Amino acid sequence: MNKRIAYLWKFLTYDIWRITEDEVTKTTYSVYNIIKTVYLCITRFAKDRVANKAAALTYSTLLAIVPILAILFAIARGFGFDNLMESQVAKGLGGQTETTDVILQFVNSYLSQTKSGVFIGIGLVMLLWSVINLVNNMEITFNRIWQVNKARSMYRKITDYFSMLLLLPVLIVVSGGLSIFMTTTVKHMEDFALLAPIGKFLVNLIPYVLTWCMFTALYIFMPNTKVQLKHALISGILAGTAYQAFQFLYIHSQLWVSRYNAIYGSFAALPLFLLWLQISWTICLFGVELTYAGQNIGKFSFDADTRKVSHRYREFIAILIMSVIAKRFEKNEPPYTAQELSEEYRIPIRLTQQTLYELQEINLLHEVARDEKSEDTAYQPSMDIGKLNVAILLDRLDTRGSEDFKMDTETKFNDEWEVLMKAKEEYYKSAGQVLLKDL
Repeated sequence: MNKRIAYLWKFLTYDIWRITEDEVTKTTYSVYNIIKTVYLCITRFAKDRVANKAAALTYSTLLAIVPILAILFAIARGFGFDNLMESQVAKGLGGQTETTDVILQFVNSYLSQTKSGVFIGIGLVMLLWSVINLVNNMEITFNRIWQVNKARSMYRKITDYFSMLLLLPVLIVVSGGLSIFMTTTVKHMEDFALLAPIGKFLVNLIPYVLTWCMFTALYIFMPNTKVQLKHALISGILAGTAYQAFQFLYIHSQLWVSRYNAIYGSFAALPLFLLWLQISWTICLFGVELTYAGQNIGKFSFDADTRKVSHRYREFIAILIMSVIAKRFEKNEPPYTAQELSEEYRIPIRLTQQTLYELQEINLLHEVARDEKSEDTAYQPSMDIGKLNVAILLDRLDTRGSEDFKMDTETKFNDEWEVLMKAKEEYYKSAGQVLLKDL
């Protein structure tokens, strides 16, 4: 049994990541991809400390929930939909609980004070700051999971965030109106034996569909990168279903606490609300991890080997990539993208991207646009390919990085430094003058 468990664990953590698409059938490869996605999602969930990120977002949400609801209610009241908005918000906050009632009272008080002019000025600035701070923290968290280093510009943050805030009350009112319309329609269908069950099923399905759409939209638009709809939709459905199931348990737990212990139930209202926020964010961020894993599963092939690849093999990959890019440039053919290099020469995509990044850092490659319509980044040589030889490449790879340390290489450690330099000279002489395009 121990041997079987050890074999399965080795297969899950090492062997399965080395299987390529042409080695097995398409069905088997698809099943392996699902297994790898789930495994990668779980391991990254623990590695990225998603529970801590969810706790940080819970704190930001607690600060921003009243200002955000105040903005939503102010917009809804302008269109006369405040009652519908209140019922929809109560459902979204886990049902009509004591905590929900308190929050709605705060919102009403906030709006009444705003009308009297007390919150004009500093209060308005704090309101906008708390809203922007929450959405900005969401973007930072999503970007870190997606390993995106570049955030939106300040202009895009302001325009995108407030566009979302303006659209949110409209979507909430539309979803509430749709629920009322479907419920009314079902009442008229009660006399039809076949249509009534279908109608009731559709009414019960509406909250799930809306939740799926909400999570899918978050997964697509919140990270500052291109997210494929297919992976965002799958994660949105799974996370939305888990959220609805948790919502059901949360509402019933509130009823249970209030029914059997009135004093404890009143005391537990706020901690239970914080727990609801924490678990809701955890479910949401798990969906982000799942979306990332599904879309980038190919990047983790040969992951264990890529992380401990030898220096010699890194140099070999660098020579290979520079050689084929130089050949294509000489023939005046379209430049290679990272994906094309990986697929054509069977180099793991992560190792390909790492090597391309190093070659850009040593100024031997630069990024170019493939064409006006394509969003893929391609790569061209950054120096004359008639002078670009193996010696230049190896020398720049060797000297990449800092050598500015307080060690005496001129006198005390001169022998060690000189023997290294002579070894490098001999190393370059054998094939150093060979042009990369001629390999």
